[in-house]
Amino acid sequence: MALSSPRRTPLSDQVIAQLRAQITSGEWPVGSRIPTEAALVEQLGVARNTVREAVRALAHNGLLDIRQGSGTYVLATSELAGVMHRRFAGADQAQVAELRVTLETSAAGLAATRRTDRDLALLDAALARREDAWQSGDAEDFVQADAAFHQAVVAAAHNDILAALYADLGEVTRAHLRHDVGPELIAERYLGHDEILDAIRAGDPQRASVEAGRAIGACAPSDS
Repeated sequence: MALSSPRRTPLSDQVIAQLRAQITSGEWPVGSRIPTEAALVEQLGVARNTVREAVRALAHNGLLDIRQGSGTYVLATSELAGVMHRRFAGADQAQVAELRVTLETSAAGLAATRRTDRDLALLDAALARREDAWQSGDAEDFVQADAAFHQAVVAAAHNDILAALYADLGEVTRAHLRHDVGPELIAERYLGHDEILDAIRAGDPQRASVEAGRAIGACAPSDS
């Protein structure tokens, strides 16, 4: 999506709307760094203070994360997602796991009965990216790729409300994944998600639900 130069006042509201559109459309994915302030000024043709005000407003709403010395990153795809992130930032991870089990097992079961050929192609691509991310050894890249696979499973359920709710909980679930994975990838903790996709492809909702539930928390170290 190309940024267009705003033409009517108030400029700050128009810039906020355009930056939000870049985020909600997926042009700037969650976790990505947005263009620099100088680049946005040039693209939008507005004053630096206007861009700064818009970025701060979106940061206040929870969509952007301003990191001094590093840049500004996309934190969430909607204001509600930002609220969810702030509200549950300190949530008990065991309870988050229970929530994920509730949502993801249901989604996988529905996906097994509703998935289309396009859904399967997207799931194949998401699973391949997850495997590549693990092989790269980058823990954060793996978290993002794993989250994207689970989001694709939810999308294949073809329930718009469930998909929207899961997306709004995106940073909450990614935080849970980070908690489980830890700062580095440990080979002994790895669990592939081929079984989830195989069950969805086979149209087996019960097996898909079981495999989806089994995968949650699989990377976490044991208490023993």
